[in-house]
Amino acid sequence: MNFELNFATNPELRAFEDEVRTWLDANAPKDVPRAADPIRYTHEEFEWRRDIGRKLGAKGWLFPTFPSEYGGGGLDLDRATIIQLALDDYRIPVPPYYNSGGPLAAASILVWGTEEQKRFFVPPILRGETVTWQLLTEPQGGSDLATVTTKATRDGDDYLINGQKVFVGGAYEFDYAWTIVNTDPLAPRHQNVSWLMVPASSEGMTRQPLDLFTVHGAGESPVGPKEAVFFDNVRVPAFNLVGGENNGWKVATTHLEYEHGGAGHLRNIWVLDEFFQYCKETKFRGKPLSENQDVRDILADVWADYQVDKLLGMHTFWLHHTKRPMSYEGIQSTFYHRMFSLRTSQRIQQALGYFGLVSDPQWTPNDGRTEVFVRYGLGGLHGGGTHDTDRVIMSRRMGLGRNASEAAGQMV
Repeated sequence: MNFELNFATNPELRAFEDEVRTWLDANAPKDVPRAADPIRYTHEEFEWRRDIGRKLGAKGWLFPTFPSEYGGGGLDLDRATIIQLALDDYRIPVPPYYNSGGPLAAASILVWGTEEQKRFFVPPILRGETVTWQLLTEPQGGSDLATVTTKATRDGDDYLINGQKVFVGGAYEFDYAWTIVNTDPLAPRHQNVSWLMVPASSEGMTRQPLDLFTVHGAGESPVGPKEAVFFDNVRVPAFNLVGGENNGWKVATTHLEYEHGGAGHLRNIWVLDEFFQYCKETKFRGKPLSENQDVRDILADVWADYQVDKLLGMHTFWLHHTKRPMSYEGIQSTFYHRMFSLRTSQRIQQALGYFGLVSDPQWTPNDGRTEVFVRYGLGGLHGGGTHDTDRVIMSRRMGLGRNASEAAGQMV
């Protein structure tokens, strides 16, 4: 695994990096104010982020390695790496707004959809023209996705959906809901679920905001507030069912592989870099915090943990994009990140005291981003499953307690 791009032997890569950064300077300069916490998004900022997404999509940079014939960039690993590192440097998450169904739904449709479905649903997602939420969790099920009870009943050329999803969504509007439903209540678990793309404008679908302890993100995360979504005889064309009726668990293996970190990542956690700098510059009793031995020990622990977190994400990114065989690597990276975030949020509180828990920019470091990270340290133990779910998946991938190891889900 080598992320040291050799510009000397390939000047085209240097030219491409210059092109990307010049474009970002013009379209997403670093001095444009951005909310530290997605709950604070204004609609104006949301629209700005959507505009950036459309512009990136038009250039093939929003999903650079996805097939160009379906709206992706069709680019190689080197150029995808350049784009990812540059966007991270400019504090632009990918996608720049909550669009969980985007990479998850698009990948699942490319693997399991018909050609007509691929041509209809995927290009608008990869070009940033549509926002897609994933609707999975239900009140009775939590992380046990196979307990889904939201029912979809075939009615001629349509399906009628009834039920409820919770802990879904982000800031402002969306265009599609990528939704797992129960299409045969009498069939066994895992043999009774299907996936539907549900237009957000569908009659009978309503939303209710949820007042939760935490947002599901940190610093520049694109994730915002959560909602409950209700389906009351929502009519959806049968064309929108992806992967075949009652075949949804196979589709879920692709969706969940991406959600559980199977694509890896190349990202810094900028709030931690800001935390290090804050400790260097902020004085307590006449000396910088970083000169206090207890704080120095905390900073060393955070830094070492941070490097391991980045390396695991980079390794998985490389494995995925070079099409190497994969097993537990994605979920391992996700599990480590959850526990690293929890440890780090506790360490920040030890170093900063109450100032690590205050969201008012007048009193808290880094315009409130530190408080968001601390709050996420606990809330991030759940999302796309829990840390206990992660352990179960890793053990199954390694074949612990079984005659054979479980295979990783199919990816694009």
